[in-house]
Amino acid sequence: MDEIVKAVSEKTGLPEAQAKMATEAVLEFLKEKLPAPIAGQVDTLLEGGDASSMGDVGNLLNMGKSIFGKK
Repeated sequence: MDEIVKAVSEKTGLPEAQAKMATEAVLEFLKEKLPAPIAGQVDTLLEGGDASSMGDVGNLLNMGKSIFGKK
């Protein structure tokens, strides 16, 4: 998650503390709206896990990682 916070901070100009709060708020919102299995996969990915074995959902999550600068 640190990488996402850093990307949000860099792209918005927010201090890291505010970027972290914003990122956490967005992630909580998404996890509330997503089906439980997908929300769990988001957590796995944020903890540094590899989404390659998650099929289409994993591909989508890996694209999200690319958007935020992690390859």
